[in-house]
Amino acid sequence: MCGIVGYVGQRPARPILLAGLKRLEYRGYDSAGLTTVSDGGLATVKAVGKIKNLEEALEKHLPEIDDGSRTSVQGIAHTRWATHGEPNEANCHPHFSQDGTIALAHNGIIENYRAIIQWLAAKGIVYDGENDSAVLALLVGYFYHGDLGEAVREALSQVDGTYGIVVVSSKHPGVIVAARLGSPLVIGQGDDEYIVASDMSAIIEHTNKLIRLDEGEMAVITPDSCVISTLANEHVDAEVEEVAYTLDMIEKGGYDHFMLKEIHEQPEAITRTLLGRVKPGVRGIHLRCLENGFPEKVGRIDSIKILACGTSWHGGLIAAMLMERILRVPVTCEQASEFRYRSPFLPPNTLCIAISQSGETEDTKAGLKLAQDLGAYTLGVVNVVGSTIARMVDGGIYLHAGPEIGVASTKAFSCQVVALSILNLGLAEFMDQRQPLPDGQPRISDADFDKIVTELLALPANVQRVLDEVSGPDGVIDRIANEYLYLDPEKRVKCRNFLFLGRGYLYATAFEGALKMKEISYIHAEGYSAAEMKHGPIALIDEKMPVVVIAPQDVEQSIAYQKAFSNTKEVHARHGRIIAVVSHGDTEIRRLAEWVIEIPKTVGHLTPVLVMTALQLLAYRMAVLRGLDPDQPRNLAKSVTVE
Repeated sequence: MCGIVGYVGQRPARPILLAGLKRLEYRGYDSAGLTTVSDGGLATVKAVGKIKNLEEALEKHLPEIDDGSRTSVQGIAHTRWATHGEPNEANCHPHFSQDGTIALAHNGIIENYRAIIQWLAAKGIVYDGENDSAVLALLVGYFYHGDLGEAVREALSQVDGTYGIVVVSSKHPGVIVAARLGSPLVIGQGDDEYIVASDMSAIIEHTNKLIRLDEGEMAVITPDSCVISTLANEHVDAEVEEVAYTLDMIEKGGYDHFMLKEIHEQPEAITRTLLGRVKPGVRGIHLRCLENGFPEKVGRIDSIKILACGTSWHGGLIAAMLMERILRVPVTCEQASEFRYRSPFLPPNTLCIAISQSGETEDTKAGLKLAQDLGAYTLGVVNVVGSTIARMVDGGIYLHAGPEIGVASTKAFSCQVVALSILNLGLAEFMDQRQPLPDGQPRISDADFDKIVTELLALPANVQRVLDEVSGPDGVIDRIANEYLYLDPEKRVKCRNFLFLGRGYLYATAFEGALKMKEISYIHAEGYSAAEMKHGPIALIDEKMPVVVIAPQDVEQSIAYQKAFSNTKEVHARHGRIIAVVSHGDTEIRRLAEWVIEIPKTVGHLTPVLVMTALQLLAYRMAVLRGLDPDQPRNLAKSVTVE
C-alpha cells in the first residue's frame, strides 16, 4: 500500500516526482525516497518520516544531485508504508542492484524473499538486511545482461507474491520499466512524457490520459513510447482512456483536512451515486450490471455472499440484512480476509458481491477470485474506475463518490450503503422475473418501492441537514468532543474508552462508529449490539465510560427503537455517560442522555448514513483536539494492497 511515482520526459523530473509523492502520501508515510538519472549516474535522497522530511533533505543535497547543468528528466520515487523492516533509511526505497546501476521502487510483498536471498548468496550476492524489496532489486541486477526490460521480466518470473514496481538504470537513460501483479499501477500519457504512479492522483495534475496496467503486465516506457507486454512476453495493445477527475477533486478546497472536506462532500457524492439510477414515481432501476451481459450468465440466484474488509464490511453487513429481508434468499457478509483462508462452501447459483472503495483491496480480490473458482456469479461495488476488482467481476456498480484521499473512509461508506440499496431494488425486480416467489407476490410492493426511492432521493438533503445542525464551533459535536478531553499541554485523554451500541441496521453502524474513533483519535472504542451488552460489556460501564447509544427512530417505526430504549435504561442505571444519537423530536431516550445528537428520520437501512455523518465528525473533532492528523493516522494507509 505504498505510493510509487516515476517520470520520463522533457521536463525536470525532481519537482514532478516530489509533487506526485505528496499526492500519494495517503498511501504511506513512514519514509520516502527519490532517485533521478542523469549524466550516466543515479542520484538518490531518502528520508524517514513524511514527505516534508524528504523535501528538506532534497534542498540540503540539491547541489549534489542537480547543479543546474545536468537537470534530470527521468526518475522514480516512493513513499513507504512499512511491511518488511522498520521505517528507517536502509529500508527506504528506491533500492539498488549490487553494482548500484539499477534502482527499483516496489509496492507489495515478495513472499519468497528468504529463498531468493539464499539463491543469490550461492551466486555471490550477499544481503543481510530485512527488506523484501531490496532483494528484488538485487535479483533484477543479477539478471541484467544489457536489456533492462528482460532483466525485470526474468526476475519477476522467480517471484512469489505481489508487486507494483518501477525500475530505472544509469545504463538506460530515458527508460522506465514498470510491472504489476496485485498492486495497481497506472501510466499517464502527456506530450513527449509519461508518468507512472500507484493511482491517478499523482498524474491528474499533468494529464487526463491514462493507461492502466493489468495484472501480470509490464511496460517499457520512453518519452515517446509505452510498449506493454505480458510477463510471458506477449504484446498487449495499450488502451488510452480519458478520466473525468480534475485537480480540484484532490485539493483540500479550503478545508483544514481532506477528511473534513470529504465528510462535507457526502451530499454531492450521494447525488452522483443516485444519478440516472432511480427516478421518483417510476417503478424501475437502471443498473447496467443487471442489463448488459450479466442476465445471460445468471439463471437464478439462490444465495448471496458479500465480501469486504474494514468500513466496506460494515456497509456490507447493512446490505446483507436488507437483502435477506427483501430478496428472500440467504445472504451473508464475510470478512474477505477470513473467507479467503477457509474452505467455504458456496451453494449452486450463488451471487458474490465484492465491496472495495479502491477496488484494489488485496484480501477482497483474493476472496473474490476464490468465489469465482467455486462457480459464483460476481458483482463489484467499487469507487475507482478501472480498478482490478472492477475488471475481475461479471458486472458492477461504480460509486462515483469522487477521490477519497483521507485514510479514514467517509463518503465512500455512505455511497456504498446507497449503491447497495439501489442494487437490492434492482435484484428484487430481476429475481421476480427469473424466480418468482411461491405466492406470486413481488418481493417488494409498489408502496415500499416508492418509499425507498423517495428516501434515497431525499438523502442528500438530509445529510446536509445533519452537517448544518451538528457541525461548526457552536455545534453539539464540538461540545461533546471538548467534554471528553483534557485540553492541557499534555493533551491527555479524559475518557480512554468508548462503547458504541446499536441494533438492527445500527448494529453494523456501531462497528463503524467505533472504527472511526479508533483509527482517527487513537481512543479505544468497541461496537456492540445493544442486546449483547448484557453478555459481558456491561461490566465495563461506570461513571467514566462514555456510551454512544445509536437509537434513532425510522419511518418504518421499527421495534428496534423500543429495544434500544430498554438497553439505554440499563446503561443509565449504571451511571454510564450516554451520548445518544436520536431522531428529531425524540422524547424518551433524550431524558436519559447527557448529550443528544439529532438526525432526520428515514427508512431503516439508510439511517446509518445519517448517523455516520455525525459520528465521522465526532471522531474528526476528537482527533483534531488531540493535535493529531486525521488524514494520516499512524500505522494506517488508504488502500490495503498487501496482506
